[in-house]
Amino acid sequence: MALIKTTRINFLFDFYQSLLTDKQRMYMNLYYLEDLSLGEIAGEFGVSRQAVYDNVRRTEAMLEDYEVKLNLFDKFQERKKIVESMQQLITGMDDQSETLRNLLVTLKDYD
Repeated sequence: MALIKTTRINFLFDFYQSLLTDKQRMYMNLYYLEDLSLGEIAGEFGVSRQAVYDNVRRTEAMLEDYEVKLNLFDKFQERKKIVESMQQLITGMDDQSETLRNLLVTLKDYD
């Protein structure tokens, strides 16, 4: 469960980090990407562990809120599924060209 949450937050961070403040980006980068503990981050910035925890949790909530509003991650996942389907069809291209065309139209709609 924790790995699934971490993976999701990492993807959301990739998509929405430009909407965060420098401090939010730094804390999230250190906590999720560099795998530093809350205490290590707190020591590095001279703040309490609770302050880092609160900032990380608020930022996670913001990332989830951005996703609800913008759906960039969901759209990315849908495009990925379509591309995978297209790759499977290409290997057996004989009578699958109509299905491939329909998938391409669907993929274009996600842009």
